[in-house]
Amino acid sequence: MGDRAPAEDGLVGWWVALPPGAGTAVMATGIVSIGLHLVGQEALSWVLLVLAAIAWLALAVDFARQLLREREQWEAKADTPPALTAVAATTILGTWFALQGWSGVAVAALVVAVLIWPVLLTSVVRHWRRRWPGTVFLVCVATQGLAVLGGTLAFSLPSGWLAWPALGCFVLGLALYPIAFLRFDLGQVRSGAGEQWVAGGTLAISALAGAKLLAVPAWRGTALHDALRALTLVTLALSVCWYAVLVFAEARWPRLRYDMRRWATVFPMGMTAVATLSVADAAAVGWLRTPGQVLLWIAVTAWVLALAGLVRHLTAHSR
Repeated sequence: MGDRAPAEDGLVGWWVALPPGAGTAVMATGIVSIGLHLVGQEALSWVLLVLAAIAWLALAVDFARQLLREREQWEAKADTPPALTAVAATTILGTWFALQGWSGVAVAALVVAVLIWPVLLTSVVRHWRRRWPGTVFLVCVATQGLAVLGGTLAFSLPSGWLAWPALGCFVLGLALYPIAFLRFDLGQVRSGAGEQWVAGGTLAISALAGAKLLAVPAWRGTALHDALRALTLVTLALSVCWYAVLVFAEARWPRLRYDMRRWATVFPMGMTAVATLSVADAAAVGWLRTPGQVLLWIAVTAWVLALAGLVRHLTAHSR
């Protein structure tokens, strides 16, 4: 093998070699930012949003570069579930902008996500196999991300027509869950490097999507609203059960070494907190706000630890 160009070493080489699942760092940072917004910590929320946006732009440039210049490599990555982090990260950032009233930016994010979602979803499903890590659930996460952003915009925009396609994505995301579960390697609960948490985070983002749809004014007082409320509460409860199981597994089989896949742990932690806070308001279950706030600060702590691990890793890699 010949000498490598200098650009292939150090941070540049590290960035080029990032796996598709690196988008979970954007997802984790974005959802924790949303959670901080929900509890009134606007300054911290903005800091994390800026970090998430910068990372999203850098990953988007790399995504386009590979699509245009390294098509075979791009297609190989597009066949795997982590590629769907591109959709999920875009919808999460779009949701943050929608909550801030920046509907134009949020709509643009929704358009981008809708355009790439069917391409990546179809490619991933065509290459599904058994005994996958927790990233297999990203088919559900990306789909529910569309439901979350669509449901948020349906409430904030003058026309509420987006509620119906958002409901369709919500139902599809739930339907994909048992299919993904059958392909999930349950042994990852004991030995996974972080991605196993997506199994529970998927249910949490489903609950968040349900909370967004509960806020649609036209559906209040209807049988659809009652069914959505019950389904949302059940989904949230199941996500919390997964959370407890995964925390126990982390304590029983500690995995303390930093791994890029740890961002796939922070994301479900933050998503469970945001879903709990959102369901508390949308389903009128006020007591959920306290555990939601506790879960949020746990997620913030996990985010700080993951960032510290990343900084140490980058420092060592740049030497």
